[in-house]
Amino acid sequence: MYQTDPPRAPREYLPTMYDLPSENPEEPGLPDEFHDFQPKLLRETFCPPNYAKNDIFVAADLNLYYDVRHPQWYKRPDWFAVLGISRLYEQRDLRLSYVLWQEGVSPSIVIELLSPSTEKEDLGQTLRDVDHPPTKWEVYQNILRVPYYVVFDRCTDRLRIFGLREGRYQELPLESNRLWISELKLGLGLWQGYYQDIKRLWLRWYDESGNWIPTSPETAGQERYRAEQAEHRAEQERQRAEQERQRAERLAARLRELNISLDDEQIG
Repeated sequence: MYQTDPPRAPREYLPTMYDLPSENPEEPGLPDEFHDFQPKLLRETFCPPNYAKNDIFVAADLNLYYDVRHPQWYKRPDWFAVLGISRLYEQRDLRLSYVLWQEGVSPSIVIELLSPSTEKEDLGQTLRDVDHPPTKWEVYQNILRVPYYVVFDRCTDRLRIFGLREGRYQELPLESNRLWISELKLGLGLWQGYYQDIKRLWLRWYDESGNWIPTSPETAGQERYRAEQAEHRAEQERQRAEQERQRAERLAARLRELNISLDDEQIG
């Protein structure tokens, strides 16, 4: 590789994270940071009022086995929730996976966070080969018959929600990127705010009054503190910029008084 004078910074000519594969081709959909944080926020804010906490099972990136004739076949949703079932397996143990023919209850909602390698399958745009497992779309729609299927693309911030209508998924209209789900007595939408020190659009649950469900008291306090700190820093930056502008104006006025003409770059 040729050297330049002055030498170029490595980021100018070496591959960045945008150029390198983020997933193993043999294991597509492996989680990145967003796939770690987003399911946590969904879990923290998912609290259907008609169910006790011990009658709700929520999972992220957990194997879901769905066909007793092919017991090795599974899907691994980024997030799903099952209502009316014990939080613990047989009320005594944390689950290693979710096995439909043992549990007897399908998820009420499944959420997939799109990644480049899984997007077409997540959206039902692929066909399966003979003797291969069905696609996610086929499993969720035809086998598990999940009432609500959600896909979110964090690169474009596009949220799409499909409802099972007459046995087929139909895309549901959103209002301000929100949808009230009467069966859950909760709504799901895109919330702009800080979570895990990151400000962006996040999927989050809201109540019947349209208020975002709070996270745990500790996390909620941290969110408020971080938001306040960010606003404080932004205000400090605005003040510094204003002081610099005023300083430049005073200097320019003084130079004009002395009949000294300098361009703006020299003044700054």
